[in-house]
Amino acid sequence: MPTIPMQPSFEATRDGPPAVSVRNLRMGYGKRVLLDNASFDVKRGEIVVILGGSGSGKSSLMKNIIGLYEPMAGDILIAGRSMVQARAREKTELQRGLGVMYQSGALFGSLTVLENVRFPLDQFTDLALADKNLTARMLLQLVAMGDAESLMPGELSGGMLKRAGIARAMALGCDILLLDEPSAGLDPITGANLDQTILSLRSNLGLTFVVVTHELQSIFTIADRAIMLDPVSRSIIAEGKPVELRARSSDARVRQFFNRVPDVATPAAGS
Repeated sequence: MPTIPMQPSFEATRDGPPAVSVRNLRMGYGKRVLLDNASFDVKRGEIVVILGGSGSGKSSLMKNIIGLYEPMAGDILIAGRSMVQARAREKTELQRGLGVMYQSGALFGSLTVLENVRFPLDQFTDLALADKNLTARMLLQLVAMGDAESLMPGELSGGMLKRAGIARAMALGCDILLLDEPSAGLDPITGANLDQTILSLRSNLGLTFVVVTHELQSIFTIADRAIMLDPVSRSIIAEGKPVELRARSSDARVRQFFNRVPDVATPAAGS
């Protein structure tokens, strides 16, 4: 039976450097700074959620981590290796060690679910077709999609699209996954099921997750730590366990977010 090809720099262990280290990061567009002097680590096997209000730079931070955007200043280390300083070949190697799922799932509409999950293996490995198909089926089983391999993306529900996207993100054997708004657009039950899939993958495979989301229930369910960005101060204003931030943060903005408190009280309908 073939094994999923692993990147040697991303062994599933808590020893060694953090999975992701952000160091004094300044990022933005043109002259507009979204985040300044930000630093944090993501430990191996940890689920860290990046959250914040609209315009705080959550998705942009993820794109900086995976090397799609160049930061204005600072550094990003993947398992101790600089994504910012890496030359083209090394940067490509680092990027292949990161599994990414975008908000829509980003499946190719002309390919079956199996072919979508197999796609990275087709592009970047010399495995035989039978081995690639077997690997893709194993991944689909891990996300409870084993009976959907012959379906087209247009036949899938929102939750199934997200699960297939996660399976494809794992195809090259990476143990660091970055998920952009995985619960967006899902009903509460489907979102809860997806949360359990994330927890199961961490528990069974030792995966590390960086998850961008503002879905409070999901945050409280999956996050070991939450990192909150603020668009006004352009900084990290909170870092810690979500339940502790909700109860004891000294920053009113943090308590407001975690307790879902409106800016201005509004009258109830019909009052």
